[in-house]
Amino acid sequence: MTAARADATVRDLLADIETLVRCESPSSDREAVARSADAVTALGRRLLDAEPDRVVIDGSTHLRWRFGGTPRVLLLGHHDTVWPMGTLETHPYSVRDGVLRGPGCFDMKAGVVMALHAAASVRGRAGLSILITGDEELGSPSSRSLIEAEARGCEAVFVLEASADGGALKCRRKGVSLYRIDVEGRAAHAGLEPEKGVNAGVEIAHQILAVAALADPERGTSVVPTALSAGTTTNTVPARASVALDVRVWDAAEQRRVDRAVRELRPVLAGARISIAGGINRPPLQAEASSGLFALATSLAAGLGLGPLTAAAVGGASDGNFTAGVGVPTLDGLGAVGGGAHADDEHVVVAELPRRTALLTALVEAVLDEATPAPADVAPRG
Repeated sequence: MTAARADATVRDLLADIETLVRCESPSSDREAVARSADAVTALGRRLLDAEPDRVVIDGSTHLRWRFGGTPRVLLLGHHDTVWPMGTLETHPYSVRDGVLRGPGCFDMKAGVVMALHAAASVRGRAGLSILITGDEELGSPSSRSLIEAEARGCEAVFVLEASADGGALKCRRKGVSLYRIDVEGRAAHAGLEPEKGVNAGVEIAHQILAVAALADPERGTSVVPTALSAGTTTNTVPARASVALDVRVWDAAEQRRVDRAVRELRPVLAGARISIAGGINRPPLQAEASSGLFALATSLAAGLGLGPLTAAAVGGASDGNFTAGVGVPTLDGLGAVGGGAHADDEHVVVAELPRRTALLTALVEAVLDEATPAPADVAPRG
């Protein structure tokens, strides 16, 4: 690629990323997500000369492009973000000294733009599907079945989530389970007759200690009580309490172990009642799901002069967990290189945008040109 062409590619990518970043899309604001879907649709229409299927489920707007025949390759991403409306006022879009900043730029509006630009560059799109969802940051409650259905039968899923540190591809992800433990006790005056109450706050404390003990650091299993609430006023024995629980595991057996233990929790205080909501959210993305595609990416990167690739195992989950969970080869972290996901320093390294987009294009073409992905003869490094 000539320097002039490379500069033009960067300008085009930046212009499209700016458009999406300036269209704020917090997951819980369905109208904002719908407006963001309009912006992504317009971008795809211009680049691909094709209209997407607009799929609205439980108020969340998802977009899907299919190009001829049975899908064989799926490009997967999301256009919702964690940032509330108005974040642009405090975290404005900017590009300075080769670094792009703005809410959702790294996670993952740059990846959405890269997916559409890569698809536009693919020589023949027959068998290519693109799915951009609108509720990933909520745990994909409405899009999970859509994602799994679109992935089944594909030979490869390429996830445009941002890279791990240093640009590493995400070849292994922890599975996630999410729970809420609710306690019902009995209110009483804290000064006059506390003995007539059943203290939900004390009960939830017992439950928190019980679930925290389920963690197994040696196996990489974390069980973390997070959002906690109890009581109403300072002089009333709490009648109700609740705690949210975030569980991360490397393997399915651990996920099942913790799930059973959480569901077997019983009250400690006489008269208290507990209920459990939630459960397993995303299965682990195992290394074997990505090894063949990582081998292919390594070979293609060398041919493109992109240098060696590295792999990472990360605690965060993505929609790639779903596609790997239904048995489809999945390679994640193909999106932007940078850092600061969900944080004030969210940023994208501009120079990596055309390089990673070229790699994605090559990956799609390589799979579509072959009956099956390349064999797993190169182990991930990193």
